[in-house]
Amino acid sequence: MNDPEIRALLYPLLQGGVYVDELPTGTTRADVVHITPTFMHGYEVKGDGDTLKRVLAQLKCYGVVYDLVTFVVTEKHVEKLLPLLPDWVGVLVASTEGLRTHRPALYNSTVERVHLAGLLLREEVQQYLMNLGLKGASQLRRRELFRILAQTHSIPLSGLAHYVRERLIARMPQRLQNRAERKAEREQLAKRRRKRKQKKQAASAK
Repeated sequence: MNDPEIRALLYPLLQGGVYVDELPTGTTRADVVHITPTFMHGYEVKGDGDTLKRVLAQLKCYGVVYDLVTFVVTEKHVEKLLPLLPDWVGVLVASTEGLRTHRPALYNSTVERVHLAGLLLREEVQQYLMNLGLKGASQLRRRELFRILAQTHSIPLSGLAHYVRERLIARMPQRLQNRAERKAEREQLAKRRRKRKQKKQAASAK
Protein backbone atom coordinates (compact mmCIF):
# COMPACT_ATOMS: atom_id res chain seq x y z
CA MET A 1 0.00 0.00 0.00
CA ASN A 2 1.18 3.53 -0.70
CA ASP A 3 0.88 6.78 1.25
CA PRO A 4 -2.36 8.11 -0.36
CA GLU A 5 -4.12 4.76 0.16
CA ILE A 6 -3.16 4.71 3.84
CA ARG A 7 -4.22 8.32 4.39
CA ALA A 8 -7.61 7.53 2.83
CA LEU A 9 -8.08 4.89 5.54
CA LEU A 10 -6.88 7.21 8.31
CA TYR A 11 -8.90 10.37 7.59
CA PRO A 12 -12.34 8.93 8.49
CA LEU A 13 -11.03 8.02 11.96
CA LEU A 14 -10.13 11.62 12.80
CA GLN A 15 -13.39 12.77 14.35
CA GLY A 16 -13.85 16.25 15.81
CA GLY A 17 -11.58 19.25 15.35
CA VAL A 18 -9.55 19.47 12.16
CA TYR A 19 -6.68 17.60 10.57
CA VAL A 20 -3.72 19.07 8.74
CA ASP A 21 -1.47 17.40 6.18
CA GLU A 22 2.27 18.01 6.15
CA LEU A 23 2.43 20.29 9.19
CA PRO A 24 5.98 21.68 9.67
CA THR A 25 7.24 20.32 12.99
CA GLY A 26 10.80 21.14 13.98
CA THR A 27 13.11 20.02 11.20
CA THR A 28 10.53 17.73 9.58
CA ARG A 29 6.86 17.63 8.58
CA ALA A 30 4.24 15.50 10.29
CA ASP A 31 2.25 13.62 7.66
CA VAL A 32 -1.12 14.21 9.36
CA VAL A 33 -1.94 16.08 12.57
CA HIS A 34 -5.37 15.79 14.19
CA ILE A 35 -6.07 18.93 16.22
CA THR A 36 -8.97 19.30 18.66
CA PRO A 37 -9.49 21.76 21.54
CA THR A 38 -8.08 19.15 23.95
CA PHE A 39 -5.20 17.41 22.12
CA MET A 40 -2.92 17.25 19.09
CA HIS A 41 -2.23 13.82 17.63
CA GLY A 42 0.61 13.49 15.13
CA TYR A 43 0.55 10.64 12.59
CA GLU A 44 3.50 9.41 10.55
CA VAL A 45 2.65 7.26 7.52
CA LYS A 46 5.01 4.57 6.22
CA GLY A 47 3.86 2.76 3.09
CA ASP A 48 5.41 -0.27 1.44
CA GLY A 49 7.79 1.90 -0.56
CA ASP A 50 9.03 3.90 2.46
CA THR A 51 12.01 3.21 4.71
CA LEU A 52 12.44 3.65 8.48
CA LYS A 53 15.66 5.69 8.18
CA ARG A 54 14.08 8.91 9.46
CA VAL A 55 12.02 7.45 12.31
CA LEU A 56 14.36 8.53 15.13
CA ALA A 57 14.69 12.07 13.76
CA GLN A 58 10.92 12.31 13.30
CA LEU A 59 10.29 11.04 16.83
CA LYS A 60 12.65 13.64 18.22
CA CYS A 61 10.55 16.40 16.63
CA TYR A 62 7.13 14.93 17.38
CA GLY A 63 7.91 14.00 20.97
CA VAL A 64 8.47 17.60 22.08
CA VAL A 65 5.27 18.88 20.42
CA TYR A 66 2.36 16.44 20.18
CA ASP A 67 0.19 15.06 22.97
CA LEU A 68 -0.13 11.78 21.09
CA VAL A 69 1.93 10.20 18.30
CA THR A 70 1.02 7.23 16.11
CA PHE A 71 2.88 5.54 13.27
CA VAL A 72 0.58 4.19 10.57
CA VAL A 73 2.48 1.49 8.69
CA THR A 74 2.07 -1.58 6.53
CA GLU A 75 2.76 -5.04 7.94
CA LYS A 76 6.25 -5.18 6.40
CA HIS A 77 7.47 -2.41 8.74
CA VAL A 78 6.03 -3.56 12.09
CA GLU A 79 8.80 -5.91 13.26
CA LYS A 80 11.64 -3.46 12.57
CA LEU A 81 9.70 -0.39 13.71
CA LEU A 82 8.68 -1.47 17.22
CA PRO A 83 12.21 -1.51 18.74
CA LEU A 84 12.65 2.10 17.58
CA LEU A 85 9.56 3.43 19.37
CA PRO A 86 9.04 4.32 23.04
CA ASP A 87 6.08 2.58 24.68
CA TRP A 88 3.82 5.65 24.50
CA VAL A 89 3.91 5.83 20.68
CA GLY A 90 0.94 4.11 19.02
CA VAL A 91 1.05 1.83 15.98
CA LEU A 92 -1.70 1.29 13.41
CA VAL A 93 -1.25 -1.35 10.72
CA ALA A 94 -2.72 -0.69 7.27
CA SER A 95 -3.91 -3.36 4.88
CA THR A 96 -6.50 -3.70 2.13
CA GLU A 97 -8.97 -4.65 4.88
CA GLY A 98 -8.47 -1.33 6.71
CA LEU A 99 -6.55 -0.17 9.77
CA ARG A 100 -6.03 -2.27 12.88
CA THR A 101 -4.58 -1.10 16.17
CA HIS A 102 -1.36 -2.89 17.03
CA ARG A 103 -1.08 -0.72 20.13
CA PRO A 104 -2.81 2.55 21.10
CA ALA A 105 -1.01 5.83 21.62
CA LEU A 106 -0.58 6.97 25.22
CA TYR A 107 -0.29 10.57 26.38
CA ASN A 108 3.18 11.98 25.87
CA SER A 109 4.93 13.59 28.87
CA THR A 110 7.89 15.03 26.95
CA VAL A 111 6.27 18.08 25.31
CA GLU A 112 8.36 21.26 25.69
CA ARG A 113 7.12 24.85 25.61
CA VAL A 114 9.66 26.21 23.15
CA HIS A 115 9.12 23.48 20.56
CA LEU A 116 5.34 23.62 20.97
CA ALA A 117 5.40 27.37 20.34
CA GLY A 118 7.36 26.64 17.16
CA LEU A 119 4.03 25.78 15.52
CA LEU A 120 2.94 29.41 15.95
CA LEU A 121 3.63 32.53 13.92
CA ARG A 122 5.82 35.14 15.60
CA GLU A 123 2.92 37.53 16.11
CA GLU A 124 0.92 34.74 17.76
CA VAL A 125 3.72 34.12 20.25
CA GLN A 126 3.90 37.85 20.89
CA GLN A 127 0.16 37.99 21.55
CA TYR A 128 0.31 35.03 23.92
CA LEU A 129 3.06 36.63 26.02
CA MET A 130 1.26 39.98 25.98
CA ASN A 131 -1.86 38.22 27.25
CA LEU A 132 0.26 36.99 30.16
CA GLY A 133 1.22 40.58 30.95
CA LEU A 134 4.68 40.71 29.36
CA LYS A 135 5.14 44.34 28.37
CA GLY A 136 7.18 45.00 25.26
CA ALA A 137 6.59 41.55 23.76
CA SER A 138 5.33 43.14 20.54
CA GLN A 139 8.81 44.60 19.95
CA LEU A 140 10.75 41.37 20.45
CA ARG A 141 12.21 39.22 17.71
CA ARG A 142 11.37 35.52 17.41
CA ARG A 143 14.63 34.40 19.03
CA GLU A 144 14.03 36.66 22.04
CA LEU A 145 10.45 35.44 22.41
CA PHE A 146 11.58 31.83 22.48
CA ARG A 147 14.31 32.61 25.01
CA ILE A 148 11.60 33.91 27.34
CA LEU A 149 9.53 30.76 26.86
CA ALA A 150 12.55 28.60 27.64
CA GLN A 151 13.64 30.50 30.73
CA THR A 152 10.34 31.55 32.34
CA HIS A 153 9.15 28.41 34.10
CA SER A 154 6.03 30.15 35.42
CA ILE A 155 4.47 29.97 31.94
CA PRO A 156 2.12 26.96 32.15
CA LEU A 157 2.52 24.32 29.46
CA SER A 158 -1.22 23.54 29.55
CA GLY A 159 -2.15 27.15 28.81
CA LEU A 160 0.30 27.40 25.93
CA ALA A 161 -0.89 24.07 24.50
CA HIS A 162 -4.50 25.26 24.56
CA TYR A 163 -3.50 28.49 22.81
CA VAL A 164 -1.52 26.63 20.12
CA ARG A 165 -4.43 24.30 19.38
CA GLU A 166 -6.82 27.25 19.26
CA ARG A 167 -4.66 29.20 16.81
CA LEU A 168 -4.03 26.23 14.50
CA ILE A 169 -7.74 25.43 14.32
CA ALA A 170 -8.54 29.09 13.61
CA ARG A 171 -5.92 29.14 10.85
CA MET A 172 -7.35 26.11 9.07
CA PRO A 173 -9.95 27.87 6.84
CA GLN A 174 -7.23 30.12 5.38
CA ARG A 175 -4.95 27.11 4.91
CA LEU A 176 -7.70 25.28 3.01
CA GLN A 177 -8.35 28.35 0.87
CA ASN A 178 -4.65 28.66 0.04
CA ARG A 179 -4.52 24.96 -0.82
CA ALA A 180 -7.53 25.32 -3.14
CA GLU A 181 -5.97 28.34 -4.85
CA ARG A 182 -2.68 26.49 -5.40
CA LYS A 183 -4.57 23.51 -6.81
CA ALA A 184 -6.51 25.78 -9.21
CA GLU A 185 -3.24 27.40 -10.32
CA ARG A 186 -1.68 23.98 -11.01
CA GLU A 187 -4.72 22.91 -13.00
CA GLN A 188 -4.64 26.09 -15.07
CA LEU A 189 -0.93 25.65 -15.73
CA ALA A 190 -1.46 22.03 -16.77
CA LYS A 191 -4.29 23.11 -19.09
CA ARG A 192 -2.09 25.74 -20.76
CA ARG A 193 0.69 23.19 -21.22
CA ARG A 194 -1.70 20.73 -22.83
CA LYS A 195 -2.93 23.41 -25.22
CA ARG A 196 0.64 24.35 -26.21
CA LYS A 197 1.49 20.69 -26.75
CA GLN A 198 -1.61 20.18 -28.89
CA LYS A 199 -0.72 23.25 -30.99
CA LYS A 200 2.82 21.96 -31.54
CA GLN A 201 1.52 18.55 -32.53
CA ALA A 202 -0.99 20.09 -34.92
CA ALA A 203 1.71 22.31 -36.44
CA SER A 204 4.14 19.43 -36.92
CA ALA A 205 1.39 17.34 -38.57
CA LYS A 206 0.92 19.94 -41.33
